[in-house]
Amino acid sequence: MVFLLSFVGFLVLLFLFFMGIYNALIVLRNQVKNSFAQIDVQLKRRYDLIPNLIEVAKKYMAHEKETFEDVVKARNAALNNQEAASKDPSDGEAMESLNKSEGQLNGALGRLLMLTENYPELKADQTMNKLTEELTTTENKISFARQNYNDNVLNYNNKREVFPNSIVANMFLFKASKYFEVTDEKEKEAVKVQF
Repeated sequence: MVFLLSFVGFLVLLFLFFMGIYNALIVLRNQVKNSFAQIDVQLKRRYDLIPNLIEVAKKYMAHEKETFEDVVKARNAALNNQEAASKDPSDGEAMESLNKSEGQLNGALGRLLMLTENYPELKADQTMNKLTEELTTTENKISFARQNYNDNVLNYNNKREVFPNSIVANMFLFKASKYFEVTDEKEKEAVKVQF
């Protein structure tokens, strides 16, 4: 009888132990999702600013059609990938696609903003100045949100990979999360907005 009670007690403790691990993994996974939602908000704001920026620039930069098309194409690709990643931030392929498209968008925006240097009237335009200031602020917010997201991904991935947590993570299919990082070295340079 004592053996049976000890065995049942052991099973209850084991169950509580694994339940604690499971709940901790759920909390950390939700933190990853929440921190991606913060990036999501800033990315949407950024994507909304880009068409306005292009419209103002078109008035002055009529001969830069190819650059505008590159920015619009990169924005649309990034927007599509952002929507896919926001559905499931733990989807590694979706995050890789978002990383790549964000890098391409940064490059296209950088080229556009570099070209604006050749147009003094555009540099003096108040609307353009306001839009570039908002874009710079949004870029900073994205950077901070990205750092927070990557910190949460690190905590979650560490928690799911250590023993005995890895047993629970594998049993309940907790997937590793991917970092939100720029994959192309050239695109790691920040977009410089100067007027």
